[in-house]
Amino acid sequence: MRQSYIVSYDVCDPKRLRKIFKAMRGYGDWLQLSVWQCELSRRELVELRRDLGQIIDSKVDQVLIIDIGPANGRGLSAIASLGRAYVPSERVAVVV
Repeated sequence: MRQSYIVSYDVCDPKRLRKIFKAMRGYGDWLQLSVWQCELSRRELVELRRDLGQIIDSKVDQVLIIDIGPANGRGLSAIASLGRAYVPSERVAVVV
């Protein structure tokens, strides 16, 4: 079962910040600045933690991973916005 997560990070070094951003592109949708929405299996969550853990400096950087529920249930409706509307990205499978 896939779960929805909000991933947010505070990284002090610009070089590590770029590496985190590049790593996150493989896991979810960029919402704003250092905030991502990810729909992950348990294995993907373990891989995400491993990948980010190898990049950050745990003494000064912080990554928050917030479980917001099942990907096909409450997870999508758990995000609300003020100002510009939040529009979830379309998940489309492409068969080649």
